[in-house]
Amino acid sequence: MSDEDLMSQFQAGTVEAFNILVERYSDRLMQYLYRFLGDKKRCEDLLQETFLRVHRNRHSYRRIAKFSTWLYTIAGNLARSEYRKRKRRRMQSIQSVNRDNEEYEMEIPDESFSPDKHAESTIQDHYIQEAMNEIPPAFREVVVLRDIQQLAYDEIAEITGLPMGTVKSRINRGRTKLQALLQDVYPFQEEE
Repeated sequence: MSDEDLMSQFQAGTVEAFNILVERYSDRLMQYLYRFLGDKKRCEDLLQETFLRVHRNRHSYRRIAKFSTWLYTIAGNLARSEYRKRKRRRMQSIQSVNRDNEEYEMEIPDESFSPDKHAESTIQDHYIQEAMNEIPPAFREVVVLRDIQQLAYDEIAEITGLPMGTVKSRINRGRTKLQALLQDVYPFQEEE
């Protein structure tokens, strides 16, 4: 049964249809959120919030849109909001005074994200996630949607609200940045 059919059944009151959709998409959405944010605990919260919003707003879904596009739009909006919140938190600094009564900023390490603790059991994932965190969020989001979630360009354009050319450009630039960051770990072969 298609996602859209399941959503129609859920809108009609069949809770089991919703449970099937949750089962179908939980792992993929978790992976998407994790690659975007890199914090497993926070991603679990956002995953629950995504499905809560699907449940709460089920009647606003229209069958003209693919269910997956609608779902990823909700998750993407939550992830972008979380990223902006984190960025604001990290930018705060603490002023202190040294022995000579001069002000200076104290750096406080951000311990909310620890790649080695959150890596998915392989060193490869650790390096990839580190590289993903280094590229700008605008590139990261589209690369994750295309290369990890394997969504079509038109779906990505719809989810992000960007023109198709911008989506393709950002994917290409994001991949190039990732390749540069990972070249020492994974040397890429030149095509002959």
